[in-house]
Amino acid sequence: MSGKKKVVITGGAGLIGSILIDRLSDRYDFTSLDIKESNQARSVVANLSEIGPVEEAFAGHDAVVHLAADRNSGAEWDSALKNNFIATYNVFEAAKRTGVKRVVFASSQHATGGFYLDEPWKHICDGEFDKLTHGEYPLLDETCQIRPDGYYGTSKAYGEALGSYYKDYHGLKSIHLRIGWVLSENDPTFSPFALSLWLSHRDIAQIVDRSLAAPDSLEYGVYYATSDNMWKIWDISRAKSELGYAPEDSSGQDFVPGPPPLRDQ
Repeated sequence: MSGKKKVVITGGAGLIGSILIDRLSDRYDFTSLDIKESNQARSVVANLSEIGPVEEAFAGHDAVVHLAADRNSGAEWDSALKNNFIATYNVFEAAKRTGVKRVVFASSQHATGGFYLDEPWKHICDGEFDKLTHGEYPLLDETCQIRPDGYYGTSKAYGEALGSYYKDYHGLKSIHLRIGWVLSENDPTFSPFALSLWLSHRDIAQIVDRSLAAPDSLEYGVYYATSDNMWKIWDISRAKSELGYAPEDSSGQDFVPGPPPLRDQ
């Protein structure tokens, strides 16, 4: 027996799942649950739209990191329904049935992405840094209105609400990370939007680690999760104070306009 906490990562063969397994396997005993096999950890190949295989994969585990989804921010309804809404219900319900203690849910800043339409934050998205004074514009925190910018963002707000329900009525603890933008090449300098939202590989590993290691007294929480970037939109102070998150990376303000890396499109 390793003595490590046993953790299922849904989407474990994807970008973030692979980062977590690579960086945190010394602390956790991971199982990947994905539609394709992971070459880094014990692997279960199944689709989250059916609850039976999810229950089987979760049995005997302490926690779940739920990453799997249609990650396209412009996802069409049929895909979002199956891969995000139904899949997320199956994750929480299977966790309840199998005695999993905590779910760490990969929410997203897209749950509140409607604020990108408004000043002053739209200036950051557009790279109009000259219209702002650094440190003198308001940051948006977890008390702001839910304003999804698509079915993807709506599915993430739904996951946060589902976690609250399962905590109150079924005792299942959950932490919801409104993740910014984790990039395959770990370089946000192709756009101002990426500079603002960047979450580096070591910072995503750290904040998930802090979430898995959170005390039992932290039964539910929603947190913005980016690196400590210069031109922030989202306030990460709650993640710092409640999770002990201490980001190691920060993006600057220099960018050369271009498309995201192919894997991140």
